[in-house]
Amino acid sequence: MLLVIGSALLVAAVVLLPLTVLALRRWLRQRGLAQLRPGALTAQEGRRVTLTGVAAPGPDGPITSGLAGVECVWHGHEVLRHYWPLNRDRAEGAVRERACDSIADYGSDDLFGLVAEGRGGDADRVFVVPGDTSPKGAELCLKRLVGRPQPGVASPADDLLPRVRGRISGVFRGETIEFEYREWVIRPGARVRVTGQLRVRDGRVLLTAPEDGSITIEHGVDEQPVRVSPRRTEAMVLTAAFGFCAVAGAVLTLTAL
Repeated sequence: MLLVIGSALLVAAVVLLPLTVLALRRWLRQRGLAQLRPGALTAQEGRRVTLTGVAAPGPDGPITSGLAGVECVWHGHEVLRHYWPLNRDRAEGAVRERACDSIADYGSDDLFGLVAEGRGGDADRVFVVPGDTSPKGAELCLKRLVGRPQPGVASPADDLLPRVRGRISGVFRGETIEFEYREWVIRPGARVRVTGQLRVRDGRVLLTAPEDGSITIEHGVDEQPVRVSPRRTEAMVLTAAFGFCAVAGAVLTLTAL
């Protein structure tokens, strides 16, 4: 009887072995992605993934924002022109409403790093290619309203206007009221979540925009509550079952013999 039970357990162990190996590989692959390990990331090249980590300087080090001069890994700014529309047919006593146009819009395209929380070093870093995307929830580090220049008075906008990247564009309609400068940054150490396509170029693991879409960068995401991964649970259950069947089957078989 013991021989029959032992043999059945050994057969079950043989059946469970490949399932256990597969489950362990899946769990380790998922764990490698969560920890941004280069080996796991390289194996997923070409796939669309979502990675969460801490923003870090790119291969050329930290950069400085164009308007506020803040050290960051990404920065973008916009210049708005507020004005009074020219309504020649405006009825007498009607309320005059102000309007606004965007006359400059810029976002840096420098690579920046993404490092797993609690891990550091260039070896554990994936580089994000921001392209022309605007990160969601980026920190607003500058907001300044500057009135229109007056004849014979130095314009307070002179210290910001020369720093605006790109060409001021748009049709200047109506009567200018003021200019509004706004700048956003992602600082080193900020928690970010990035969704994009994994690429490997020149030995670097890059997270880029997919061919049929755009990369998504979310700044300041809340820390998720710790939960047990289903892949980990599956791997642990199968490993325990395999170990029990193998050990118990071997003991019963040897006892019966």
